[in-house]
Amino acid sequence: MKILLTGATGYVGGRFLKKLEASGHAVRCLARRPEHLKAWADPSTEIFSGDLLDAASIARAMEGVEVAYYLVHSMGSERDFEEQERRSAENFAAEARKAKIRKIVYLGGLSHGTQLSPHLASRRQVGEILRASGIPVVEFQASIIIGSGSLSFEMIRSLVERLPMMLTPTWVHVQAQPIAIEDVIAYLYEAVEKPFDESRIFEIGGPDRLSYLDLMKEYGSQRNLKRLIIPVPVLSPWLSSLWLGLITPLYARVGRKLIESIRHETTVHDKSALEVFSVKPRPIREAIARALVHEDEDMALTRWSDALSLSGANLTAKGRLGNRLADARTVEVPATCDSAFQVIERMGGANGWYFANWLWRLRGFLDLLSGGIGMRRGRRNPNKLVVGDVVDWWRVEACQPGALLRLHAEMKLPGRAWLQYELSPSGAGCRITQTALFDPGGLAGLAYWYAVWPLHQIVFRGMLNAIALKCRA
Repeated sequence: MKILLTGATGYVGGRFLKKLEASGHAVRCLARRPEHLKAWADPSTEIFSGDLLDAASIARAMEGVEVAYYLVHSMGSERDFEEQERRSAENFAAEARKAKIRKIVYLGGLSHGTQLSPHLASRRQVGEILRASGIPVVEFQASIIIGSGSLSFEMIRSLVERLPMMLTPTWVHVQAQPIAIEDVIAYLYEAVEKPFDESRIFEIGGPDRLSYLDLMKEYGSQRNLKRLIIPVPVLSPWLSSLWLGLITPLYARVGRKLIESIRHETTVHDKSALEVFSVKPRPIREAIARALVHEDEDMALTRWSDALSLSGANLTAKGRLGNRLADARTVEVPATCDSAFQVIERMGGANGWYFANWLWRLRGFLDLLSGGIGMRRGRRNPNKLVVGDVVDWWRVEACQPGALLRLHAEMKLPGRAWLQYELSPSGAGCRITQTALFDPGGLAGLAYWYAVWPLHQIVFRGMLNAIALKCRA
């Protein structure tokens, strides 16, 4: 069966892609940045470049497809995410109808009533738009998803690990039915071949009803961590999001949308999913235990921060800003280019940036206050990078071991920025060229560049010197 998967660069989509590739089905992905998928997708997977806001690219990807998966969302978009989701769903539904797609499978959010957060209301609207196409739509409405690297699990993990005492606002008491990522994948997979003549909505969750507070207590119990939890009657979503951004990998914009959704109960009212599908969701104790096992490995398979939409505005070459400004410097080290590259690709995350880490953290805090991502995302593997990986506020744009590493900045900036390392043999050693590139957006961008130029002289010189010392060592 030929299957189209959208959202393959996201947390759920990335894991589901691996399941589909192992199944023997012909898999096709639609991605805004196909190079990020090619780095780790199976060679048999077709990868089409496109965007759900571009109907023509959807049409090309849907040719010959029988089942289409809609696993995208715009939660990380800086503004107008509801409009983006509406237009994306309308384009997808229209092209699916033209291509005579046999079935659409959609993963939405579990919600009840009419007073919903903007995020949950948008998720519900997307399902309605897809069903209006006339094509049978299987919509799974999920509660909190628990798994290594998931948004909710990383938030819980960070809070419990880092805070011996927590002041908890009222939203931590709202009831939910968390579900393990493995069970979500199982539901999505069973929907491939199960026949549906009409659209169906299935509410999915685990067998346990509990709150975020209960989840934190269960996590603490499994990690043998005793925490003092003090409830407070006030803490607005905005203040809570800043608090989460300081302590957890979340940044303020995503944290605020998450909290707005958490404030609504997400429990299963309709249990028909348990009758139609063979999936038996595991209890929360097992879900957290499995997440802990995988989270403690070098690399969780996917993380919530992998979704490209989380970078906010994605400027392409078509939206190029001004003339690039550069800060380049070179050093020669008595080491092979391969060993020097290993030093460079370990930067970021828990390894730090080799020089003036407190300045990096300060810059991340300022980015967080302005609604950016800050420095909390870390990295998946502490020793190795591939194209598409997240490294704090950077994303790997190019990675050629022993030769080139280019990082694209996803912080809030009046322009676009890159940090690049080029390596080439030089005598008995290796020449390393470090270049900071900036594409300024008008006068604001130029003012920013020259304002931080003195700091760049200190930080980037210090970084390159530290890299050289590590290479010599």
